[in-house]
Amino acid sequence: MKIVVTGRDGQIVRSLVERVASHPAVQLFAVGRPEFDLSRPKSVFAVIRSIRPDIVISAAAYTAVDQAEDEPEQAYAINAVGAGAVAQAAAEIGAAVIHLSTDYVFAGEGKRPYTEDDATVPCSVYGQTKLAGEALVASVNSRHLILRTAWLYSPFGKNFVKTMLRLAVDRDSVSVVSDQWGNPTSAIDIADGILHMANRLRVDTQFSAFGIYHLAGTGRTNWSTFARAIFQESRDEQGPFADVKDILTSEYPTKARRPLNSSLNTEKFHAMFGWKPSAWQESIRATVQRLLHSNDY
Repeated sequence: MKIVVTGRDGQIVRSLVERVASHPAVQLFAVGRPEFDLSRPKSVFAVIRSIRPDIVISAAAYTAVDQAEDEPEQAYAINAVGAGAVAQAAAEIGAAVIHLSTDYVFAGEGKRPYTEDDATVPCSVYGQTKLAGEALVASVNSRHLILRTAWLYSPFGKNFVKTMLRLAVDRDSVSVVSDQWGNPTSAIDIADGILHMANRLRVDTQFSAFGIYHLAGTGRTNWSTFARAIFQESRDEQGPFADVKDILTSEYPTKARRPLNSSLNTEKFHAMFGWKPSAWQESIRATVQRLLHSNDY
């Protein structure tokens, strides 16, 4: 089975490249700029036509949440038009598309975890462009699996875990927002879940349950508790740690508004595919240990 994944440096892409080694039936092609550029749809079609994969994983995106407020056209070109081009190119060769989306499609005003059927009311340009991408993907490729995930971290790239460890090197305390709730999610866990899905599509040629699914870390918490868990794991391993001071979102203004509750209910994914990530506390432990061992934070 041939799989194309868009992007080369993203956390999920790098996690897929690492985890695919345990899936000998899968050939993974990570494609990216300059030959594959979401802002140039012609390049998208050319690359996917040349490889002719069975599945396309649409992972590349414009993810600068605050910057998107100043660059809405560019964010839309990549997250909506570019995502649609990927899905359409996949449809053209009869391939399914697995498209990565975000918890930021929700307003965040509810108290319970969001299900796939809840109303989407994004409160930022980033969330709006990702939601537009979902709609375009679904409209051009009937064999679509849209995966909303959240609060990604991994040993790769830039993320909250690495930022906390880096800050703790020079600071005795850090202030972290305590009134935003969500699911800390290991990109490596997401990669495993995606490969599990891909295998299901490979063996079940009659699979028809396409649509939207939530796939995020098991369990929910807030950012400050997340930070404390990171520091506790690091301290246990003789790594850097700091005290955490709880602050409110109103005390840490950002250009883009964040949802106060973007927790995702992942029961639909588990019921359909029989797989779910580890508890977020377990995945944090593995990531922190790996980062401390490599000294890469």
